[in-house]
Amino acid sequence: MAGILWTVLVVLLILWALGFFVAHLGSIIHALLVIALIVLIVNLLTGRGATV
Repeated sequence: MAGILWTVLVVLLILWALGFFVAHLGSIIHALLVIALIVLIVNLLTGRGATV
């Protein structure tokens, strides 16, 4: 019986985590895009983005 309860607990925890990340997926993607833009600007300013 305890094994079934632990299984249910793990499944509910996984479903909760998936729901949390799906609900906040837009903000996560937005944050990643901002980080990518900052890295791009830093690379352009330091000259590492130049292909010679």
